[in-house]
Order: sequence, then structure tokens, then C-alpha cells
Amino acid sequence: MAAKSANLYARIEPEVKEQAEGILSALGIPASNAINMFYKQIILHRGLPFEVKIPSARPLDMGTLSEEQINEELEKGYADMKDGRTKPASKVFADIRKNYYL
Repeated sequence: MAAKSANLYARIEPEVKEQAEGILSALGIPASNAINMFYKQIILHRGLPFEVKIPSARPLDMGTLSEEQINEELEKGYADMKDGRTKPASKVFADIRKNYYL
């Protein structure tokens, strides 16, 4: 008779584990179920279920910007909003749900 479960031991950075488990808890998903879902996605995709690459542009670290640089970034965002280069949050979340089957 085959075992119904197997143990997995992995080392995880404590902060990463805490943040991920907080999100999973809010979603009502135990960590073991999330890991099982991840493994099933690896099987379905025959590899990692997401792209693994170095991003071409890094996100801004606001903590490293001067007040002048922060104001420049805010001005860019304001200009995007005025020129219609933004989407309402409800549209963005609807697209995410549609594209990722949530």
C-alpha cells in the first residue's frame, strides 16, 4: 500500500517563511497545501511554473532616493495619470484574476 503523504524538509529564510505564511493564512491555505500545489504545477508545466530570469529593470528602492528624486518619480506618476497611461485598480485586479484563474 502506497503512502498517502511524504515529508519534505527545506531550509527557508525566516523572514520569507513568516511573510509567505502570513499571506497563506489570510487566504486560508496551509503551507503544506501550498507546497503541494506548487509541486503539482511543476509537474503540469514540466518545470517551474514561472519564468526564472534576471529582470531587465530593477524596482526603485525608495529608501535610496533623495527628496528631489522622489519628487521626480511622483511627477512621472502624476503625468502618467493625467495622460491616461494608468488603469483603475479594479481593472488591474480583474485582469490578474482572469489571467491567473483566481
